[in-house]
Amino acid sequence: MTAGSTAVCLHAVCLHKEVGRNEKCRRRFIGCRLLFLLPLPLFAQLTLGQLSTEDHLAEPGFWPTQGHASRDGFVGADTCAQCHAGIVASQKATPMARTAMPASVSEILHSHTDLTFSANHYSYRIQTNSGQSKYSVSDGPRTLSFPLFWAFGTGRVGQSYLFKKDDDRLYEARVTYFERLGTLGVTPFRDLLTPSGIDEAMYRPVAQAEVLRCFSCHTTAANIGGRFDEAHLVPGVTCEACHGPGAEHVKAMSALLKGAPSSGKPEVFNPSHLSPTEQVEFCGACHSSWWDVKLSGAKGVSTTRSAPYRLVTSKCWGKGDERLTCAKCHDPHEQLQTNPATYDKTCLQCHTLSSDLKKTPAAQVAAKSPGTACPVAVSNCTSCHMPKVLVPEMNDDFTDHRIRIARAGEAFPD
Repeated sequence: MTAGSTAVCLHAVCLHKEVGRNEKCRRRFIGCRLLFLLPLPLFAQLTLGQLSTEDHLAEPGFWPTQGHASRDGFVGADTCAQCHAGIVASQKATPMARTAMPASVSEILHSHTDLTFSANHYSYRIQTNSGQSKYSVSDGPRTLSFPLFWAFGTGRVGQSYLFKKDDDRLYEARVTYFERLGTLGVTPFRDLLTPSGIDEAMYRPVAQAEVLRCFSCHTTAANIGGRFDEAHLVPGVTCEACHGPGAEHVKAMSALLKGAPSSGKPEVFNPSHLSPTEQVEFCGACHSSWWDVKLSGAKGVSTTRSAPYRLVTSKCWGKGDERLTCAKCHDPHEQLQTNPATYDKTCLQCHTLSSDLKKTPAAQVAAKSPGTACPVAVSNCTSCHMPKVLVPEMNDDFTDHRIRIARAGEAFPD
């Protein structure tokens, strides 16, 4: 063990702001074993004040992916639109709003009516006809076929599928549509070198706990009383997935507009009121926070998919900078922007332009913009400092949110 490493990790963990909550400390200790070789200052910077999603869900108050005692608290996006029409309309067009849907309305499946793939002597096929998509697998003598029920993902990178058999359980298809391939490929992390038979080659049963986790991120109001409420959930991430059930808010505001005494809760949950660290962990409830990734054991380029995790490892994040939270670059109510120039204004909040140094005293500039001026360019910052990384299992490139001076040929910085 190196000098200054986290040899006293249990002590460091229990200095966490949640000190005294033994179960949390035990979880932190498990995670700390992954961090023994980190220098102590970096360990402290990354862990003090941070929580995993499991920790946040154990706290009182609203947090994404939590279950709800009753469906009655949800009012739906159309009710929200009565006062917030513009925001609701733009949000409905975002990838988050369309991140899960019944397979019958999948644009990918309707525009690719005959998808095929072969692996391990098995032939895979998804055929769409008359609004229904049928998934089949054949080994030659035998063929299995089931209609698809759910499609996860908009198809910008890919789209995966769930179906049911006679037992009404959900099963995950072993194949996924990938946009870069233009056809099917193996569902990420589901490759089998030697399937035991056609059943295993075709699907993976999804346990109830996993169903709740998946649908809690991809849909709204899926977890009611700890059970999967498939009949009443709302496909995609809608208003109440991030702001919490809105019935009390609607009740209170309706009374105020009528001039009557308010009997509900006027405020809806607003993530922007959280601390910078908590804001990133809020998004990390579905996109994986720093502790979520560490406790999962994930490493290497696959972690690029977990933008909140990568972001807080950036040097400029420090102890949490409100100028760098997820929503500062990605308004969840607006379409995702892919033009690098869109993000320059965020970078230049911290990194002064060289021309500014000629007009303003250096001390004044440093106080407002602690980052140094880039000697190369003042536009398209992310194209150099947040490089695209190929994630093989996803068959696509992902923007690495670990902001840094990226050098050609360097090893991926874990």
